[in-house]
Amino acid sequence: MNITNSTSFWEQGVLGQKLFLTLTLGAVVKAALILVTGLILAKVLRRYLLNLSRSTKYVWIINEDTASTLHNLIVVIALVYTFDALGVLSLEIAGTSISNLLTAFLVFYFSYLLAKKSKDYMIIRSSKQKLPEVQVKAKLFYYIIVTLAFFLALNIAGFTGRLTTLLAAAGITGIVLGFASQTVVANFISGIFMYFDKPLKIGDPVEVAGYSGVVHDIRILSTRIRTWDGLLVRIPNEKLFNSEIKNLQKYPARRVDIVVGIAYKEDAQKAIDVIKKTLDEMPYVLAEPEPMVFVDNLGDSSVNIAVRAWAPSEKWFDVRIEIVQKVKKALDEAGIEIPFPQRVNWFAEELRVKIEENSKGESS
Repeated sequence: MNITNSTSFWEQGVLGQKLFLTLTLGAVVKAALILVTGLILAKVLRRYLLNLSRSTKYVWIINEDTASTLHNLIVVIALVYTFDALGVLSLEIAGTSISNLLTAFLVFYFSYLLAKKSKDYMIIRSSKQKLPEVQVKAKLFYYIIVTLAFFLALNIAGFTGRLTTLLAAAGITGIVLGFASQTVVANFISGIFMYFDKPLKIGDPVEVAGYSGVVHDIRILSTRIRTWDGLLVRIPNEKLFNSEIKNLQKYPARRVDIVVGIAYKEDAQKAIDVIKKTLDEMPYVLAEPEPMVFVDNLGDSSVNIAVRAWAPSEKWFDVRIEIVQKVKKALDEAGIEIPFPQRVNWFAEELRVKIEENSKGESS
């Protein structure tokens, strides 16, 4: 909006009387009305938001910081248009007034502050369990507000029409830039789809795109994974969205699968009973689903017994290590042999060995 365009009323009659140089009584009255109206509106809005913050569940956006930010924004904009009414900011730059440019900048700046404070407030107030999901929501909210504020500021500054004309005139450049930025756009859209699909969250152990580790951060354009050997891997969201994702901790329980080989001479049922007893004594092995121990197959050198036990997902790796150690110890104590690989060599022809005698007449 441009208040300087509606000045005909303020130049008529008594209001048109000049007080100093080009300054008229109408301009002074108009400036005073703008300032008073702005101050009253800012104060009323601040008080309303403070009262609302005590009863609303959306405290992350409606709080004391928000009320103060909007109050300051309205006051500063009122001051800008007050000086504009007095003719101080009547100078035009690039076809628009200084007041419009200042207002556009202030709207964008205060919107940025509001978005940043709301994002931080949302993260601080979230519980530890919901923190990864809240971080993604906070970032999405931040980028949406900043983007909307940018286009709103362009409109206030009066550049919207010119911007459209420039983009239309630079069609070829736009096509080139479009091809150059298609990866960025694809990553951005994939990041939004990933947010709604929610196949993973910060802190989840995953296997994705050939990497395995813990999700370190989820951003609009990329996702960062800290691998098990301590490396930080940045995966573009487009590649992540199109890849198979294995979330190793999505569900509360996960199965441990190991295979134990015993000698053919041993009693398979006895070995099964020993392994089951060992599993029953382990606190993190879940009773439901019940562990399964059975002869899986007859290998080249051993009878292979499959052990399948369920454990809490966050304890899966520790439980797997413990099962291997304790099953080995229990089978040793029960006298059940875990054999080495055995091979039988067969020769198509009779093997001939040449024996030489040494000088003492002994064979070697």
